[in-house]
Amino acid sequence: MLEIKNLTIKTADEKPLIMELNLVVNSEDKIAIIGEEGNGKSTLLKVINNKSEVEPYANISGEVHKHGLVIGYLEQSLDSDWNELPVHEYFVRNSPNSEINHEIYTRFNEISKTLSKLGISPKTLESEQLIGTLSGGEKVKIQIAKLLQKNPDILLLDEPTNDLDIETLEWLEELIVSQKIPVMFVSHDETLLEKTANMILHLEQVKSKHEARHTVKKTDYRTYVEEREQQLFKQSKDHGRERRNYKDDKRIISHQKSSVRAHQIKIKDSAVRRLLNKKMRNILVQEEKAESKLVTDKPEVEDPIFISFDKEASIPNGKKVLDLNIKELKIGERILAKNIELLVSGPSKVAIIGDNGIGKTTMLREIYKDLSGREDISVGYMPQNYNDILNPNMKAINYLTSDLESVDRDVISAYMGRIKLDWQEMNSKTSQLSYGQKAKLMILKMMVDRNNVLLLDEPTRNLSAISNPVIREMLKSFNGSIITISHDRKLLREVCDVVYKLEKDGLKKKIF
Repeated sequence: MLEIKNLTIKTADEKPLIMELNLVVNSEDKIAIIGEEGNGKSTLLKVINNKSEVEPYANISGEVHKHGLVIGYLEQSLDSDWNELPVHEYFVRNSPNSEINHEIYTRFNEISKTLSKLGISPKTLESEQLIGTLSGGEKVKIQIAKLLQKNPDILLLDEPTNDLDIETLEWLEELIVSQKIPVMFVSHDETLLEKTANMILHLEQVKSKHEARHTVKKTDYRTYVEEREQQLFKQSKDHGRERRNYKDDKRIISHQKSSVRAHQIKIKDSAVRRLLNKKMRNILVQEEKAESKLVTDKPEVEDPIFISFDKEASIPNGKKVLDLNIKELKIGERILAKNIELLVSGPSKVAIIGDNGIGKTTMLREIYKDLSGREDISVGYMPQNYNDILNPNMKAINYLTSDLESVDRDVISAYMGRIKLDWQEMNSKTSQLSYGQKAKLMILKMMVDRNNVLLLDEPTRNLSAISNPVIREMLKSFNGSIITISHDRKLLREVCDVVYKLEKDGLKKKIF
């Protein structure tokens, strides 16, 4: 059993992330940690796993009692130092620079079986294939396989769905649900949240990010969202009704007080004055009663992100956006797929799905090269690796203004406020932003630049389950064309007109 007592986490500059969290984690709890980007979800998992990793940049108080539990912790991204090592060494080292544990080689048959279930060939363990050559999804799979070899008492998973194909997402859902041990996880994937979570920990920052608040509910994700919306709607409605009734009562009472005071000034008769004084006391009692009916506070909730594309960022109906014909899709001399043909006309929204490592990202890069020189369209590109475009030393606000001829920084700042960046974050280097903040910044850049063709590589992969519905609605209402790689099942259903699966022999249309 994991016990968290009065846990408070603040950033080094005293910004509150979590305040006085008390939580008991029992066997078979599947706890989804939700909240906007930058609210401390990943930090909480790190504190539970190893507080010393967080202490250099955060102030922590309270207690985390692990009672000797073996923790299986999946970090959000694999340390890049692993990239130059072969896959088999990942399983026999604790860290890239640690000694090899030769005893683990005797368990490679068991590891091979786990890898097979995850869709990775057991031959990978026998080869010298470097970890750096694996796709993002394949890296997640070997991390999960390694965790399971520890026979953990609890799993802590930080965005485990990143880079996973749909088949592996479904496998992961089954894995989480079938565990007899508790699982605490952060995920942006609403479908996975709906299918797996039986307990919700919601982290929020309210009052302009000056106050941290959390909610713990023993319920599934969809019920939590629906009940929360209903509760906030009722609270807002009750608050509004009480305020209106109070104003009506106050107006009547003020009129009565003015009338009595006017008579008190004029009347000299002591008996009448006593009656007027009694009447005034009754009015004051009525005033107190009216104030006592103000029992419902205005809902104090974290403001959602709010952005939308300009309606004029559009593509004429039927305009040819892309006529792609790739005989062989390669990385170096390695052929990933053949005979790829894709015709896209405006203003259609096209999704590409496919197994990990099949070449989806490589294909989207080729599409970007093909379209970026066109003068009749304006292309916005969001790569899977944000650093392919973002200058890590550039301030976030300068990234948005770098291509604009005339800049109203107040307007740009207002836009950045809509994606929940505060003044300090606006003026931070892009390297200092979270993955989710970088993702929203890149989407905002496309909005500011008024791009009418969007090339998006897993656009929702680092966004919270709170932000994703807003992003889906934004993309759905976009009047231009979209070509996106995605395994976000809600995005595929709600936004995209057509879905293709990339296979070794080309693109195949799928009903989704």
